[in-house]
Parts: sequence; structure tokens; C-alpha cells
Amino acid sequence: MYQQAAWVITLLLSLFIIFVFLFVFARSAKKSDYAGIQKKGYLIRNIWFILVCFLLLTTSYFTLKQLPYHRAAAKSTPIDVDVTAMQFGFEISKDSFKVGDYIAFHVTSKDVNHGFGLYDDTMNIVAQTQAMPQYTNTVYYQFTKPGTYSILCLEYCGAAHHIMKREIIVNE
Repeated sequence: MYQQAAWVITLLLSLFIIFVFLFVFARSAKKSDYAGIQKKGYLIRNIWFILVCFLLLTTSYFTLKQLPYHRAAAKSTPIDVDVTAMQFGFEISKDSFKVGDYIAFHVTSKDVNHGFGLYDDTMNIVAQTQAMPQYTNTVYYQFTKPGTYSILCLEYCGAAHHIMKREIIVNE
């Protein structure tokens, strides 16, 4: 039943495309004044260009203002936490926090590239950044609910990558 319907629809669409092609081909032999068509085409192109630019700028404004970076940085002074990734674990300067703490995780690596993924107790990622040797990335996060958060490596770093985990406890 579905195959037959798909066959009929494909056949009808193919015939429609052939008809459109033949129509355009038949009309292409007719000579027309190109200047009027060109003027109309340029007008349409300019209107579309302005419309698309307006839509892109409007969309960018309303979507980019939703990013948390400017609002998060203005909340309060963050608690600095140093995180060093290495094969196959994380060294962290503090691993116990309270709900509402605003944390600045300063993430680096001792050996190879690693990923720093912070997951809540339901294993939803809440923050992430790259851990690279000789470079420190900072990621900000404010804990909004208590629980056990996990830090997992997001970048394959070797044979024991799968055991690279650290836990953070957040209390009321």
C-alpha cells in the first residue's frame, strides 16, 4: 500500500518536473527585452537582501541576549576552584559546595588534551570546557540544587579514559 502510494507520488512529481522543464524550454526561444527584467530582478534581489539582513540581525539580537555569560559574571564574586586533568583523573582544589555557590573552575591539563564535563545527579551536562596543557580555561557555574555532581573527561585521552571521573558534593 505505502509502496504503491510512494510510486504514484514519485511518478506524478516526476511528470510535473518534466512539464515545468518543457514549459521553460519552450518559452526560452521567445525574445524579450532584458533591461526591464534585469531592473525588476535587481529590485527583488535588493529587497530580499535587506529583508534577510534584517531577519539575521533581529534573530541574532534576540538569541544572543539569552546567553548567560554577561549575567553570570555580574552575579557575585566567584569561588575559584583549580582543576587539573591528567591521565586518568582530576585533581580539584575543592570538591564540596553549598547550593547557590557561584564557582569559577580554572581547568588545565598536565599531559594531553582532556575534556571537563560537569554533570548533575541525573547525568545532564551543566557546564563544559577543554582542558589543555600549558593553558587554563575558565568555566563558570552556579549550583542551583543539592546533589552529587560528576566531572567526566569529554576527550578521549588513552586506554583508561572511561574511568576518568571525579565527584563534587553540593549540600543545602
